[in-house]
Amino acid sequence: MTEKKERIAKIMASVGLCSRRVAEEWILAGRVCVNGEKLTTPAFTVSQSDIIMVDGKPIGTKQEVRLWCYHKPTGLVTTHKDPQGRPTVFEKLPSYLPRVISVGRLDLNSEGLLLLTTDGELARRLEHPTMGWKRKYRVRIHGVLTPEIQKRIEKGITIKGIKYAPCSIEVERTQGTNSWLQITLTEGKNREIRNIMAHFGLPVTRLIRISYGPFQLGNLEKGGVREVTKKALKELL
Repeated sequence: MTEKKERIAKIMASVGLCSRRVAEEWILAGRVCVNGEKLTTPAFTVSQSDIIMVDGKPIGTKQEVRLWCYHKPTGLVTTHKDPQGRPTVFEKLPSYLPRVISVGRLDLNSEGLLLLTTDGELARRLEHPTMGWKRKYRVRIHGVLTPEIQKRIEKGITIKGIKYAPCSIEVERTQGTNSWLQITLTEGKNREIRNIMAHFGLPVTRLIRISYGPFQLGNLEKGGVREVTKKALKELL
């Protein structure tokens, strides 16, 4: 019987090593070998009998699919290795966690809910726009969001050629020169909220993600993790 073959990036994601996109970057960087041969293209398929190594180490086997909610503090980057030597989320996780990858990212100065999983395919699925999951943030800005600006942002806006989808904004309160908002996004482009607010001269001074789809930050302490139950994960899948 012919062995089933799958794209190597998919296999690397399935063992919780990284996302498919990152796997392709690693392959192009010459970090991945199959049966002793260095790969030069992600367009490569492998079977169970092939020996896959990344940075000279075998990638291991597929792990049980698990998912956690993590309260990311500020000052950490959401990457396994940072070229600038900044501390990463994965260096600060509890030692009892297996190797995990993140569902999306939060930038260095953002905090709040970050989903972590052992399965790269699950991460890709939860990030995909077809899920239609909303991401909700509490945002502190320096300045006052006028009703006119709010309407413009909520309708969707294009800034420097980048289209940002319609979103919803609720003004919680204004204190002196600062305002607290709740913003709900349907896309979550890179630095979306910061870029939009900066366009209107309203710099973001704090940004906290409080929910991602059905998952809530709740009272999870900074740096804390909470595993999603097998029942909830089964319903999700």
